[in-house]
Amino acid sequence: MNLVVVESPAKAKTINKYLGSDYKVLASYGHVRDLPAKDGSVKPDEDFLMLWDVDAKSAKRLSEIADFAKSADKIILATDPDREGEAISWHVLEVLQKKKAVKGAIVQRVVFNAITKSAVTEAMKHPRDIDMELVEAYLARRALDYLVGFTLSPVLWRKLPGSRSAGRVQSVSLRLVVDREIEIERFKNQEYWTVEADVSAGGDPFLARMVKHDGKRLTKFDLGDEATATAAKAAVDGATLTIASVEKKPARRSPAPPFTTSTLQQEAARKLGFSTQRTMQAAQKLYEGIDIGGETVGLITYMRTDGVQSAPEALDEAREVIAGVYGKDYVPEAARIYKTKAKNAQEAHEAIRPTSLARNPGSLRLESDLGRLYELIWKRMIASQMEAARIERTTIELDSADGKTGLRATGQVILFDGYLAVYEEGRDDDADEESGRLPQVNEGAAAKVIAARADQHFTEPPPRYSEASLVKKMEELGIGRPSTYASVLTVLRDREYVRMDKNRFIPEDKGRLVTAFLEQFFNRYVQYDFTAALEEKLDLVSAGELNWKALLREFWQDFHAAVGEIAELRVTHVLDALNEALGPHIFPQKEDGSDPRACPTCGAGQLSLKTGKFGAFIGCSNYPECRYTRPIAQSADDAEGESGDRELGVDPETGEIVFLKSGRFGPYVQLGDGEKPKRSSLPKGWSAPAMDLEKGLRLLRLPREVGAHPEDGIMITAGIGRFGPFVLHNGTYANLPTADEVFEVGLNRAVTLLAEKRAGGRGGRGESAALKDLGAHPVDGQPVKVLAGRYGPYIKHGSTNANVPKGSDPQDLTLEEAVKLIAERVEKGGGKKPAKKAKVAPKAKAAAKPKAEAGATAAVKKPAAKKPAAKKPAAKKAIKA
Repeated sequence: MNLVVVESPAKAKTINKYLGSDYKVLASYGHVRDLPAKDGSVKPDEDFLMLWDVDAKSAKRLSEIADFAKSADKIILATDPDREGEAISWHVLEVLQKKKAVKGAIVQRVVFNAITKSAVTEAMKHPRDIDMELVEAYLARRALDYLVGFTLSPVLWRKLPGSRSAGRVQSVSLRLVVDREIEIERFKNQEYWTVEADVSAGGDPFLARMVKHDGKRLTKFDLGDEATATAAKAAVDGATLTIASVEKKPARRSPAPPFTTSTLQQEAARKLGFSTQRTMQAAQKLYEGIDIGGETVGLITYMRTDGVQSAPEALDEAREVIAGVYGKDYVPEAARIYKTKAKNAQEAHEAIRPTSLARNPGSLRLESDLGRLYELIWKRMIASQMEAARIERTTIELDSADGKTGLRATGQVILFDGYLAVYEEGRDDDADEESGRLPQVNEGAAAKVIAARADQHFTEPPPRYSEASLVKKMEELGIGRPSTYASVLTVLRDREYVRMDKNRFIPEDKGRLVTAFLEQFFNRYVQYDFTAALEEKLDLVSAGELNWKALLREFWQDFHAAVGEIAELRVTHVLDALNEALGPHIFPQKEDGSDPRACPTCGAGQLSLKTGKFGAFIGCSNYPECRYTRPIAQSADDAEGESGDRELGVDPETGEIVFLKSGRFGPYVQLGDGEKPKRSSLPKGWSAPAMDLEKGLRLLRLPREVGAHPEDGIMITAGIGRFGPFVLHNGTYANLPTADEVFEVGLNRAVTLLAEKRAGGRGGRGESAALKDLGAHPVDGQPVKVLAGRYGPYIKHGSTNANVPKGSDPQDLTLEEAVKLIAERVEKGGGKKPAKKAKVAPKAKAAAKPKAEAGATAAVKKPAAKKPAAKKPAAKKAIKA
């Protein structure tokens, strides 16, 4: 029997059908080990020793793989054909060797670029060893990411409360978004005008733009105001024009190559509106396979690649399909051969393409996302092998009789559409090429102006990054790798460092603070060229030209020293530097020219950046005498105009004024002006301008009593807390979907929500799924199980829980070892000592009928249950029977 290890169960099922009964295909379910998410998992002082951890689910799967490996003739590692796949194969082999499961089996590594029978069977004919250079590149990248994250993030938490994390690629990607926002904020619009005219030269009219005025060639800003533009328009209206020249230039437009990971993400964002994560999820399903005629077939080649080349058989098939569908005119003389520009050769596999171009998108019944993405991939591959489009570009120059006024008309005509019949690559900008056909005109012919127009324009700042344009920029700069882009952008959103508006990235203040901090104190490590250079060094590791630990030593020496220097700085020093760096953003100039940092409440204090338990905010230097605060994003003018110290009315119960105010965490309502007035923050979705007295009082009256619980009579309350709206009963919280429901939820609804919450629980130990059933405890006969818990695997026996020793495989645990661990736990004061079995039970069981066994059980349970004496005779009769 031959054992084949792949990554996903769907892939395992399909490949097992291809290979037959001599093979057993098992899935690792992706990575089987990882560095524990705690400090000390990478040890620079021990030559970068890396401590790997196996979670409970992976341990179960690895044990299953090990069981088959022990009797296998061959162990074939067939994980994905990229650096991550190579690493997974290495991890699996490492674990099998530690379990002594390899024995005399032959270990081979195979890779296939598509999950089709031909691709898989062909790959099996060409096994190789694990590529340790790729593995070492993975180890270096993993160690670098870990060291940066777990060294830098704690510094952020101490010096900049409210920050979530920093990362080697994540922080540089965030800087791109922040830098673009700063560029937009600093941008100053500039006015300019253009003059256009509808012109006729004896035939159909056409549009021409003024390019010369008063004998001078116009540049963009030469017509800078209305007066100048009006004079230029008058010159056009009064000019006697002739056709000075007509130039026609043939041109060819060639198709783009088939997709790489990056270009697929970009095009799916532009044309389908998909996020990078959504694109990769759909591509993964297309790669792993779809059921077609009762057989699972992979529809596309591997979707993590930098390569643009395609297999010869794919090129031949593409040419056949093009000839059959579009005609021979659309097939070029020779197949188009594309070459990758990626520096990282290890990921330069085949481009993303359909495994069979004969599977037309219209012939497949795929769910929405899969169908749309497959169609995009199919069209791109087909177009990449089609004939170029032939275009004729025409330019008409018009001059006035005195030579002082000139106009130009441009246009292009598609003579042969070629690949454009199938596909045209999307664009990030809104520029629109002139594509209209110009009329036939003769050089020297007279031309007449039908109507002229002067139009005002303003320059616009660069657009915010979309997912497509950000991925493109990261790739251009060499930041990260295409396979990581989806996860990096997801982290930026999850950390709330950025938000999306109309599919564009906008940095949150939290993100700007982190970027400013890193630029001030770790500038080298958020430089684009430094990050790109580090990626190039990692590529040298994968090429076998650089030792991975030498790379880590070089990086760690400088990085560790930089962290040590910052650790000595006081928080006030950090805040002073950030106040200076973020000054234009958090203290914008006022229109009246007054001091933007002056406190709007006391007038004497100066506003500055401060930090609190929940993050940074703007506060007055006269604290505690002046308690003015506001969020970073809001200016003092905004606070006063929108929500600052606005009176909502008088509370009829207390006679006190209800205020709407702005604090460091946003707007809130306040009852009265006492020393410790009652306050309540506005919940998510409630805007300050829309607040009135009724809404303010409803917030201030919280928590609200919903009613007594029918089971125990304890009052259920509804309120809004740190984690949103909720109902509460006897210590159990259940979330409500919206803040409005806090004021509307009834007793029945509240009871149902609380019951659902209790049924779902918190994933407590008692509700965990069993990883292994070890059998009955030798003392009391109760079951002993290994369960998966929140903090790792543990042993459960009755009410006693004992942790599985760190580093141990829970699947290898024996009953004897578990009993010993339980006993040690009881001695330390955790759980109860096992009660001895009743001696009569075995005798009764030997002689008794089934009813007697039930009675015996009752007799054993009787003391614990403290049953009434009246029931004792029944138990004794059952034993004697």
